Amino acid sequence: MDQLLTEFKLKGLTLQNKAVMSPMCMYSAQDGYPNDFHFTHYTSRAIGGMGLIIMEMTNVTPNGRISDGCLGLWSDDHIPHFKRIVDSVHQYGTKIGIQIAHAGRKAEDADDVVSSSDIKYEGDKYKAPRSLSTDEVKNMVVKYKEAAERAVKAGFDTIEIHAAHGYLIHQFQSPKTNNRTDQYGEDRLLFGAEIIEAVKSVIPEDMPLIVRISAKEYSKDGYDIDYGVEIAKRYKKAGADIIDVSGGGNGPVVEDRRPRLHPGYQVHLAREIKVQAEIPVIAVGMLDDPRVADHVVGVQDADLIAIGRASLRDPHWVLNAGRKEERACFVPKQYVRGYQ
Repeated sequence: MDQLLTEFKLKGLTLQNKAVMSPMCMYSAQDGYPNDFHFTHYTSRAIGGMGLIIMEMTNVTPNGRISDGCLGLWSDDHIPHFKRIVDSVHQYGTKIGIQIAHAGRKAEDADDVVSSSDIKYEGDKYKAPRSLSTDEVKNMVVKYKEAAERAVKAGFDTIEIHAAHGYLIHQFQSPKTNNRTDQYGEDRLLFGAEIIEAVKSVIPEDMPLIVRISAKEYSKDGYDIDYGVEIAKRYKKAGADIIDVSGGGNGPVVEDRRPRLHPGYQVHLAREIKVQAEIPVIAVGMLDDPRVADHVVGVQDADLIAIGRASLRDPHWVLNAGRKEERACFVPKQYVRGYQ
């Protein structure tokens, strides 16, 4: 664990190790507010030694939620509820970010479902979206900016913009879901770039901005890694400091594009983005084994490792990774006897 369990620095952000808790929706909020479940959920992963926690997809408008149980940051009233969690996480040496997003055509409970175009997502539970007008697109950029301002006020250490997994920014950047004829169709990456620029304008200069992208689509007529590199380069130019590299999400997986599932199955995407776009990256994809995760950062395929489902099963994933190496790393004083 010579690499995974060592410090990471980027701009004004210093992490105690290179393990990141991936943003994963909990569908447990009411009116967008985090509650006692979220407080316990995230605090326990901080006690468990994570270097960085990225809070789940938090939406910039009410109709941007996947479900009515998703978090929101469209109102100043939300700020103190998030701050309570941020302050708790900080007590244990962990840094915390928040993922801001809009579900677009993948909003399941909204009455007014919007997207880049009026192309419905496959499946009976999804509604046909309407295409946002040009003025509405420009206003949506403002909504992201305002959510970022609230995140700063809540004390978050970093912000991640969600431009992956088939949600609104992804819908604009993908040729299969953007058939617009205005400037946001002529330049499919303009919407994401404008959001990045708007968010950068309201966050501290030393706060790194993370952007999560799907570097490859696994659905019919999806784009490949070469376009994923183009996305990363454009978003870097707009102000992204680190790319969280995932894949898929903009339609059902088809057999001839289905990834072969194995530990680290999406790491090659992160490596390609890191090398071609010359930007730090977060790798994801079945990196449950700490030794595999350590190898990925050790050979410099990625700078940080995102742990998703494994962190749900084991809140102390980092502490136990150290224990396997007979190293008591990041253990709170209250738990030291368990690691002696």
